[in-house]
Amino acid sequence: MNGHDCVFRRWLVRRWQQLRSRWSGADSDGARADIELVRRQYLESEQRFRALLESLPRVAVQGYDRERRVIYWNEASSRLYGYDAGEAQGQLLEDLIIPAPMREQVIRAHQAWVKDGVEIPAEELELQHKHGELVPVLSHHVMLGEHTTHPLMFCVDVDLTDQKRAYRALAFATRFDALTHLPNRQTFEAQLDEALIYCRRQSAGMILIYLDIDRFVAINDALGYEHGDRLLVELTRRLHQVTSTSDIMSRLSGDEFVIAFPMFQRQEVLLQLVHKIQQVFRTPFLMDGARHQVTACLGISLYPDNGETAGELIRNADVAKNRAKLDGYGSVWFYDQKLHDELLYQHRLVDRLAEALDNGEFALHYQPQVSVASGRIEHLEALLRWQPAEGPPISPAEFIPLAERSGLIHRLGDWVMEAACQQRALWRDAGLAIERIDINVSGRQMSRPDIFQRFADCLARHDLGPRDIGLELTENVLIEADDRVLEGLRRLYDLGFRIAIDDFGTGYSSLSYLKHFPVTALKIDRTFVRDAPEQPEDRAIMEAAVFIGHRLGLEVVAEGVENREQLTLIREMHCDLAQGFYFFRPMPALEMERVLGGLVTGHPGVSG
Repeated sequence: MNGHDCVFRRWLVRRWQQLRSRWSGADSDGARADIELVRRQYLESEQRFRALLESLPRVAVQGYDRERRVIYWNEASSRLYGYDAGEAQGQLLEDLIIPAPMREQVIRAHQAWVKDGVEIPAEELELQHKHGELVPVLSHHVMLGEHTTHPLMFCVDVDLTDQKRAYRALAFATRFDALTHLPNRQTFEAQLDEALIYCRRQSAGMILIYLDIDRFVAINDALGYEHGDRLLVELTRRLHQVTSTSDIMSRLSGDEFVIAFPMFQRQEVLLQLVHKIQQVFRTPFLMDGARHQVTACLGISLYPDNGETAGELIRNADVAKNRAKLDGYGSVWFYDQKLHDELLYQHRLVDRLAEALDNGEFALHYQPQVSVASGRIEHLEALLRWQPAEGPPISPAEFIPLAERSGLIHRLGDWVMEAACQQRALWRDAGLAIERIDINVSGRQMSRPDIFQRFADCLARHDLGPRDIGLELTENVLIEADDRVLEGLRRLYDLGFRIAIDDFGTGYSSLSYLKHFPVTALKIDRTFVRDAPEQPEDRAIMEAAVFIGHRLGLEVVAEGVENREQLTLIREMHCDLAQGFYFFRPMPALEMERVLGGLVTGHPGVSG
């Protein structure tokens, strides 16, 4: 409403009244002219006033008399509240748009303004639509004819529906996950702290389960993000089914969820809850028209044993979850201080690993592969060793997994490749009788797009070929290899390179895969060799592996041969090569040179 129009209209009304009083009964033409002029001005002002009110499509204006009955109702009021002007005319304000809980307050406020001049302040209100729903508005009030016997109150209401909707959407987005509608991390931590206060008062415990979906990135890459999102929504639905209203759940990141179970009292309840969460994954998920079996690793922390705040419990459950992932898909791990200390040690070891690469603390040791039939050393396997500048040696079983998880495996792999090729070239130039050095390549190294080019470049720098350097891969690496990796291995196979499956029998253990892989040799894992003399089952597995390997034209190597009984057994099975402490331990290059030169011998019967 324009304030100038209101003032002008008031002046016109007063001027009209003054003229009528002054010239009442007068018959002069001048007086009538003055009266007619003021009347026209008043009508023009009234038209401008009405036009102004009707030209505001989102500003609802209503006029009420002294008794709060409607005397004016613009089109915007009809759209906002649902009543047309005819329905509203003469109705009480409180009966039309005032919700029941507010009616007495509105009546008293209007009366206080009329009688005592106490203005009604502008404020945000929720008024009532014809059909009962509440309408958010900013309401402003104007009183005309104040302190007269006929005061008129005009209400100017601005519709806030869109603003409120946007505010609610913004508030939701800042507190909840848009996809699953679960609380986000900030909201979850606040809820968790409140639940912890209650548990503390009740002397009760709490269970926190951190859930990480296995291979979720691969699911997104293979099926697309749309199917990945559907998986998350379906998982959320299933988790709701196995949790109660008092439990708290959140999606912390793309594939990570956390669930808190307050008021934990008995130890047996813990295992029941873990089992319920695991059962969620028993039923396959339907994606892209097919059923997919999905697993998740769980990390578990307990209040008060593993933390007293939301942040501590989440962090420690996350630590436990990361430890569970080391054990493989679908694993569960409980947090404890020993685990925390172990992971802290590993974190520091990664830093030392990077420094060791810079400081030249790594070396290759070599272990011969001996012909079972002749006792002759045929090939060598290069094995990585770490001797820190200070302290004892660190086992490859300890630092290789850390190198893979930290990404340092690529630098480490490049160093091994270069050192082995350099040593092979030195022994060639020295005229030592040795066929080939085999190097181990991890799955993480194979994921590097340029791995085959780097291998080819290294061979070229030292003028080496297929008879000089071979590769050893675990069967899991081959099973998980994509088309790029398999095609690269096939090119090496066609060129005559030796490609061996290392630790055979400990991965997927499916002999049917062998016909699909470009491999030339099997290395039977030491656990089968160790137990075969006493365990018929292990002996049967070894016999089957040797038989099928030979039928497929593969060379078969027995790893971990440590005594005469094991050697006798693998001879009976017609293994081609043997490798183990019974013949030689891994040794540095200088010592290996003496063995190759015939200056040092291994077990009797072994020839250089």
